[in-house]
Amino acid sequence: MRAAAVQAYPFAVASTQAYVGDDDIYAYPLPTLERLERLPIAEEDRERGFGYQIFEQFETGSEGDPARKPVARILAFRGTDFDGFTDIFYGTLRRDQIDIAVSTFEAEMARFDDDLPWIVAGHSLGGALATEVSIRYPEVKAYMFNTSPFYRGEAMTNDVQRTVFNERGEVLRRFARFDDAPAADVYTLNCGPRNGQFTKHSIRLLSDCLVWIAAYSNSDALKIVRAQGIRKPMVECQRDNDDHPGTGWQEVEPCVHSGRKPKDEADN
Repeated sequence: MRAAAVQAYPFAVASTQAYVGDDDIYAYPLPTLERLERLPIAEEDRERGFGYQIFEQFETGSEGDPARKPVARILAFRGTDFDGFTDIFYGTLRRDQIDIAVSTFEAEMARFDDDLPWIVAGHSLGGALATEVSIRYPEVKAYMFNTSPFYRGEAMTNDVQRTVFNERGEVLRRFARFDDAPAADVYTLNCGPRNGQFTKHSIRLLSDCLVWIAAYSNSDALKIVRAQGIRKPMVECQRDNDDHPGTGWQEVEPCVHSGRKPKDEADN
């Protein structure tokens, strides 16, 4: 899981940043991501809940190097935040946002004349949009987080190019349990077992968990943990304090979790 988290955490962070205007996005700067100016979004598309951000991704450890070069370009789709009905209606029941997402990706690709690889990412409905782009473009990798099962393309088409991270028990998993997985690699985390199904759907909480895991092996992820004040996932072993122990840390003793006390004992 650590290796998968190291690979995926920049895309979880980018997917979080797609929620421009929300209170729980990360503060800039970010060590390996630089946000680019994107094309304007038509008002009618914005009213349908469509949004995205574009980033250039850089190598780990390159922060502060004025000569560093990007290694990939990321388009992160905004997803469903349950603040309104717009995303659910247009994104899961009709093709509106799917068509907008594909045409937007094509327009953004046409702006650049280099050979940088493109990666698409997204949370919830944004994950479904990333899936649709990946299905149409075999060379484009996709990373999805608590992804919506309401995409329309064939799940197995180019699925080796897609990776999904879902929080166990989050609200959309009940709709996805009988569907084919939209990716060849699917990871299920249990970062917040005491959270409710809607809280578990949060991209920020899932992203924080992935960044925390990655920080055991990746110095830039550790920078994010410390700069953004990311807290230890509730399922991790208790230590003397809740600070991240740093890269290379290994538990030397088995971790024993305390079971929940019976209600009558807890009340005493």
